[in-house]
Amino acid sequence: MTESNSLGGRFRRYARVSTAMGGIAARAAGEKYLGFKGDRARMASDLREALGGLKGPLMKVAQIMSTIPDALPQEFTAELTQLQADAPRMGWPFVKRRMTAELGPNWLGRFASFDHDAVAAASLGQVHRAIHLDGRALACKLQYPDMDSTVEADLSQLKIIIGLYRRYDGAIDPTEIHAEITERLREELDYAREARNMRLYRHMLRDEAGVHVPEPIADLSTKRLLTMTWLQGERLLTFINHSPEERNHLAYNMFRAWYVPFYDYGVIHGDPHLGNYTVREDFSVNLLDFGTIRVFRPVFVQGVIDLYIALRDNDQERAVHAYDCWGFRDLSKDTIAVLNQWAKFIYGPLLEDRVRNIQEDLPMGGNQGRQVAEKVHQDLKAIGGVTPPREFVLMDRAAIGLGSVFWHLKAEINWFQMFHELIDNFDVDALARRQTEALTGVGLVPSDLGVG
Repeated sequence: MTESNSLGGRFRRYARVSTAMGGIAARAAGEKYLGFKGDRARMASDLREALGGLKGPLMKVAQIMSTIPDALPQEFTAELTQLQADAPRMGWPFVKRRMTAELGPNWLGRFASFDHDAVAAASLGQVHRAIHLDGRALACKLQYPDMDSTVEADLSQLKIIIGLYRRYDGAIDPTEIHAEITERLREELDYAREARNMRLYRHMLRDEAGVHVPEPIADLSTKRLLTMTWLQGERLLTFINHSPEERNHLAYNMFRAWYVPFYDYGVIHGDPHLGNYTVREDFSVNLLDFGTIRVFRPVFVQGVIDLYIALRDNDQERAVHAYDCWGFRDLSKDTIAVLNQWAKFIYGPLLEDRVRNIQEDLPMGGNQGRQVAEKVHQDLKAIGGVTPPREFVLMDRAAIGLGSVFWHLKAEINWFQMFHELIDNFDVDALARRQTEALTGVGLVPSDLGVG
């Protein structure tokens, strides 16, 4: 059975969100008409209250938007991220109906056992433990019903949230941000695609002893059900009181898990959320979720390295070329100078050949990068704003998300040396060849991803 993006389902979702949002939008319009700046904190609180009952994709959107400097104001993202991301578990009657629809009426006989209660639940689906007939432990991710309609409705309402902010501020044009989030969320609904992403990561990280990727089970998976081998591990936060050597080892494995695929294949895991990986007793990392995967043009990866070199050598011309490779257009010298403020914050730990914390100038417990982001925001607003390109979104999300992980681990590493292990022999043509071979090997067509 295939679920449709039904008009009825979308209408019901639109009605729930639009009714809640209508009063907020009307008040914002009135405040603009009357010529005074509204109380953003009050509006943000109203926004959370309005959306609080919707346990859907807007939670994931909030996580992504919160890492892009002032794509939404601090008040909005702070309230959105307080929404409960762990959706209520669907009961056994739902599970039986859903599994019957995906695997047929005799589905239970295809497992040695299948737990009635979900072990985890998120914005798009829930996970059940099971045992394969051959004895392997399994994780079965089952998508909630009518999620196509939910995603389309929520993406439309995201425009309202963005519009509310833009009534007050124009430093960041989020048009391309919305387009990127739209495409990635639609992809995330396709569990068959996620299974291919999982096989891709198993290939890219095959030589990394410190990283583990589950194996998808093809004959027990569909577009709405993803069955994979179970990887045992604990949440990262349970390791923050371990010895410095153990925490540094964990940070090293996290760094390799995210950046070996990027610099070797032009692929990044765009969601380093705490629920998307676990840690083993030997401090190796289990990657668990492969819905938000971004494939980059090889020239974009080259641009990331070029900007690093430009900042290191104070090479303005190379910085211009790097931003052009990223997809920024018609940048003035003033705009580049402002963007470099954010770039220096992101690249800072990589520019010093010594052991150090990820951000030495930020006190533990502070808001990661907020002071820098606010300065960038003010300066961009003063010069007319900027439109971040689509490829920037998940790259920035990964960098900030991982930076937060390293920060909480209090990791002290020579980031410069780790980075150079990956880029010193970089060859953009070789990356392009590896990327094409790896993608086609798992059934992903490079031209469909805009990288061919």
